[in-house]
Amino acid sequence: MTLGQAIALRENLSVIYLILIKRICKMPLMNTPAFPALADSKVISFESIRVACRNCTLSTLCLPLGLTPEDVERLDSIVRRNRPLHRGDYLFQSGERFRSLYVVKTGSVKTFAQSTEGGEQVLGFHLPGEIIGLDAIDKDAHVCSARVLETSAVCELPFSRLEELSVTIPSLQHQMYRLLSKEIAHETEMLLLLGKKSAEDRLATFLLSLSQRFRKRGLSPTDFYLSMSRHEIGNYLGLAVETVSRLFTRFHDEGLLKVDRKHIQLTDLEALEAMVSHSPVEEYRRRLP
Repeated sequence: MTLGQAIALRENLSVIYLILIKRICKMPLMNTPAFPALADSKVISFESIRVACRNCTLSTLCLPLGLTPEDVERLDSIVRRNRPLHRGDYLFQSGERFRSLYVVKTGSVKTFAQSTEGGEQVLGFHLPGEIIGLDAIDKDAHVCSARVLETSAVCELPFSRLEELSVTIPSLQHQMYRLLSKEIAHETEMLLLLGKKSAEDRLATFLLSLSQRFRKRGLSPTDFYLSMSRHEIGNYLGLAVETVSRLFTRFHDEGLLKVDRKHIQLTDLEALEAMVSHSPVEEYRRRLP
């Protein structure tokens, strides 16, 4: 992704945010408070939501955050749970009419657009609990494609029905705002990453981001497999595949990580964080023999 593409994408997300606000606020909310009181006996804990939402362990990352049991049932009734998808399958392709949002339940998905040279420009890698398709709200058509990186399960949320629920469920409405805000924040971070950071910083930031995202899902933040190829990582970070491979080797030699093809073990998180934050003390310690 070039700097210009990142800026344009951020602007598009800002437009989408405003459009969605207008669309889901088109009906009055019957004087219902925007945020249910914590003392309300109908509000249930994260653990209870997991049980109510068909034992899904991703509810703290997904749409049902803070819903009452009745509202969880209403949301659950519109969710489509399709057959498992396999590597190479598409959720949607660029130009297709926008009908649904998608939440990754297991596995991982890549979003990408066609580059000016005719190849792919990777826009993001989506892990369990993350939502895909928000970019299509503006024009009612997908401006990028989403392809499965490994065997995955996905929940489909028909957007027209989600809009209807958002009008009558304030906490769901707020969650949609939060998800859009996260998308804009992510693209801002990507803009800064591509605009200022070195190749080493970009790869370190990418690995730390994966680490934090795996931690939120109750998985190991230091021992995981990469579902994407070196080429896809380089494409996403604006680096040549040779540079990515060389940096993995260098990080391995410096004791920052252990790498065996797609198996990654982060052995010095502090040093990686210091590299990204440019802490002089930690950077010096990292370079000691």
